[in-house]
Amino acid sequence: MNNITVIGSGTMGNGIAHVFAQFGYKVSLVDINKGALEKALATISKNMDRQVAKGMLSEEDKNTAFAKIKTFTSLEEGVRSADLVVEAATENLSVKLDLFRQLDELCKEEAILASNTSSISITKIGAVTARPEKVIGMHFMNPVPVMKLIEVIRGYATSDEVTSLIMDLSKKLDKVPVEVNDYPGFVANRILMPMINEAIYTLYEGVAGIEEIDTVMKLGMAHPMGPLQLADFIGLDVCLSILRVLYDGFGNPKYAPCPLLVNMVEAGFKGIKTGEGFYKYTPGVKEFIVSPQFK
Repeated sequence: MNNITVIGSGTMGNGIAHVFAQFGYKVSLVDINKGALEKALATISKNMDRQVAKGMLSEEDKNTAFAKIKTFTSLEEGVRSADLVVEAATENLSVKLDLFRQLDELCKEEAILASNTSSISITKIGAVTARPEKVIGMHFMNPVPVMKLIEVIRGYATSDEVTSLIMDLSKKLDKVPVEVNDYPGFVANRILMPMINEAIYTLYEGVAGIEEIDTVMKLGMAHPMGPLQLADFIGLDVCLSILRVLYDGFGNPKYAPCPLLVNMVEAGFKGIKTGEGFYKYTPGVKEFIVSPQFK
């Protein structure tokens, strides 16, 4: 398994491409937006330069790795030689199902199809293909070059052989794979999202302010980042999408998204990606302040 195709060149996609290239794999990075691909390459180069500065990569290794990434705006061209496809498109069920139908038709018969989804059913994705035994979840954590964990999610029909291959491949990327079964939210988000949602409810109900809630969790629970800041980092729209998957999947009111979260997403306040969520962010500036909306 040497040829890897990554679908989607956003934050997760470019990070996944970076890691595979760093460890010697040939990477085809696919996105319908040429500008997004150019931005992704610039991000990968900058992040690799940071690794060089920290002594994690040599300049030669950086250049070798970067040269292994080729970009494509054509899905058909990008997946033609793929041994493994890792989908990192938007967290939307209909988008993913449509994409996997296309991948099943375009990819060679023996190719493994993986999704970086953080919550959507691998079983449901696999069912729209003629190769459900070769469909699996590879849920990388953000930022991909830094975070060690990969949740490896086996759908109902995923074979033992494919699961074993992906577990071994993950280790070759210097990651720690954890095998989990396919239920809403898997493990990471089934536990994380209710905590974030409860933090938002705590703010919504006036128990405490944004900085107070985050400080309690950082200093009291030794979390490196408070839940509201983390929600901004993940993307409030992504948090909402995952909570809806949990709520729909389990039918349990404990997963119902806080109305404040719903309103913020509908108003376009999605966190760092839009410059404002619970906190307000200024491009190029590390410091941030509580959003004026909450003052």
